[in-house]
Amino acid sequence: MTPPLKEKYLKEIVPALKERHGYTSVMAVPRLVKVTVSIGLGEAVREGKAIEAATQDLAAITGQRPVVTRAKKSIAAFRLRAGMPIGLKVTLRGDRMYYFLDKLLNVVLPRIRDFRGVSPKAFDNRGSYSLGLREQIIFPEIDYSKIDRARGLEVTIVTSAKTDEEAHSLLTLCGMPFARSAAA
Repeated sequence: MTPPLKEKYLKEIVPALKERHGYTSVMAVPRLVKVTVSIGLGEAVREGKAIEAATQDLAAITGQRPVVTRAKKSIAAFRLRAGMPIGLKVTLRGDRMYYFLDKLLNVVLPRIRDFRGVSPKAFDNRGSYSLGLREQIIFPEIDYSKIDRARGLEVTIVTSAKTDEEAHSLLTLCGMPFARSAAA
């Protein structure tokens, strides 16, 4: 079964972007390439079970087993040695990416308390957008009674857009709730 967001992209978003930005070919229209979800675990240096708990949470959220990221350098002030586990990440592509984005846009972001939209300034000048979430509890797969502590996570949406304006148009048409600026 095709993800609903992918169908929307093919039937509605591609023609709208072709019209808005004047693309002559469907292949020139920006598309979603991948979504990376990561958790930084500074407490893993002191507490060994943090990696296991965060791995279960991230696997439940994304539907894919996370990869452990390790420190590249030793930093004595943080009691960190090169090679120690300090985080987790998952890279989603294809249908899993579309299902995750659909869930993020329609279920997770509306559950944030006092939510007024995501920042329209979090682009990286290459068409990618990054979003930080304060706690994993807002995902419906996480059982509040079973978590050891609230952890933040970062979501990076990578597009094939050449400019931030094109990426903004793509994500807006996908349903990303960007905050209105104070001047508007």
